[in-house]
Amino acid sequence: MNFNDMIKKSVIDGFSYADLTTTEIIITLVITFAIALYIFQVYKLVTKSAFYFKSFNVSMAIISVVTAGIILAMQSSIVISLGMVGALSIVRFRTAIKDPMDLLFLFWSIGTGIICGAGLYKVAIILAVMVTVGILILDMLPVRISPWLLIINSDSGEREDEVLAVLEEEKSRFRLKSKNLTPNGMDLILEVKAREENKLVDRLSGLPGIVSVSLLAHDGDVKG
Repeated sequence: MNFNDMIKKSVIDGFSYADLTTTEIIITLVITFAIALYIFQVYKLVTKSAFYFKSFNVSMAIISVVTAGIILAMQSSIVISLGMVGALSIVRFRTAIKDPMDLLFLFWSIGTGIICGAGLYKVAIILAVMVTVGILILDMLPVRISPWLLIINSDSGEREDEVLAVLEEEKSRFRLKSKNLTPNGMDLILEVKAREENKLVDRLSGLPGIVSVSLLAHDGDVKG
């Protein structure tokens, strides 16, 4: 037996142990589905998106089962394994993931399918517990946030000093994000954290030359 034959034999023998029975396949898929249901519930509870997309959550949970099935199939035959690699390499998913938390859950779902498909059920369960605890602990950590965007329109660029003076009097923390000067006036956009936002808006609205004052909440967390 030459060296090439030894390599071929070792590769083929590496797949020969994965002669899975129907019972083993069912057990693997059932356990995977149970953990997927857990991921489904955790995502439903912790997501902070303005709109909850149930279709995304359902798809994410079922991905675990599908991934586990793929891993089981890849273990059973080297031909199927190479075919899966080739098929998956030409697939392109173009759905944009806007929320990083969605990306975390999607990766968790796929990872659970891979781990369960490899038969490491304890690892998948411990991973589920650790991820849940990590999400809850990190989410409870206090973060100083500035959820307000202050938009001010004035009839002149000379009103900026007056606006900043009011902000300082109200002991507001602010940061200038945008300043737009035109022949007809000035537009300011500031990130603001104030004790009494409504009072601040009333004071700014009462300044001479101020055309409009808008206060908007934004989704970002700004560390002060």
